[in-house]
Amino acid sequence: MLVADRYRLESPIGRGAMGEVWRATDEVLGRPVAMKLLLGDDSDSQTAARFRLEGQTAARLSHPHVVAVFDFGAWEGRFYLVMELVEGRSLAQELAAAGSLPAARVAAVAAQTAAGLASAHRQGIVHRDIKPGNLMSDADGTVKLGDFGIARFVDDPAAALTQAGQIVGTSLYLAPERALGQPAGPGSDVYSLGCVLYQLLTGRPPFHADTATAILYQHIDTPPVPPLRLGVDVPPAFENYLLGMLAKQPEERPSAQEVADWFASGAWQGRTQSLPAPAPAPVPSPAPVPAPPPATAPTYMLPDAPRRSRRAVPATRTGGARQFVSRRPRVASLIAGSVAFFAAVLIGMALFSPDSTSAETPQVEIGDTLSGD
Repeated sequence: MLVADRYRLESPIGRGAMGEVWRATDEVLGRPVAMKLLLGDDSDSQTAARFRLEGQTAARLSHPHVVAVFDFGAWEGRFYLVMELVEGRSLAQELAAAGSLPAARVAAVAAQTAAGLASAHRQGIVHRDIKPGNLMSDADGTVKLGDFGIARFVDDPAAALTQAGQIVGTSLYLAPERALGQPAGPGSDVYSLGCVLYQLLTGRPPFHADTATAILYQHIDTPPVPPLRLGVDVPPAFENYLLGMLAKQPEERPSAQEVADWFASGAWQGRTQSLPAPAPAPVPSPAPVPAPPPATAPTYMLPDAPRRSRRAVPATRTGGARQFVSRRPRVASLIAGSVAFFAAVLIGMALFSPDSTSAETPQVEIGDTLSGD
């Protein structure tokens, strides 16, 4: 079948509630493409407007990890969207075949998918429906994110609440804020990606129940079981970061770009970044030995002299020293000196005078009164 005189449909890839996906060939450019056709019975004005908006939104993106959009149009009353054909299988098919994936493969999926999401977020686009069926892996293992807002075209038994007027998305991967009826934001995509990574590691989504409503309540109130407690071989650093992506509050989750950078750096293996070798510490020079203090004569404290009752007189200066003496000792010294002086004079006169007197001349003793006879 030739659509719009250009695209030849070859084989169906998938079918959903509102559309179907075909493998086709662009006969003008001669390349394989994927074509999405809106089902005729759902092509009312509201659905058609939404389909057009989704095609225009995806066409704004150009990134190695985002499925490219080539064309959009209408054919026989049905809208179509022509996209890049990824030769490979979805992560849902890969998971179904293996049961679970090793940590290294999941880390690669995380880095590449988050890089595609970051590109969309920079353009103001929120995917709103991250799930394994919307992640395509080519023959080289490169992951590409597809179905921006039109995930209902891909069959998924876990799909729920996808009708107009209800929450659009898959309940198994729906962020808590969206379960509460709040609008989706970039953090909602990060949470959904965390749910996908959890399922790829453990083989089951973080929350599951018999009804979509019960699952939504678990997203809001129940913390996820750490993968290590389920016996999964995953580095602790990987587990801790994954649980951070599953935080209940959007502001507590990393951004898509941070997720991409963290997983691409290999930090999920628990490696620590190598730090530059520290410079050798300088050898401390010996502390200078302080010189001994100059020798000083010992100081002796003398007892206080008893207080004297006599009044001291001002001292006379002798050799710069100030001396204090008493009046009474000074008078006694003068009297004694005078007596000694006169005694010395009398003795000298007696010894050195001429011998003109006779032996009968009486001797004069000190202390006698001299007369003028």
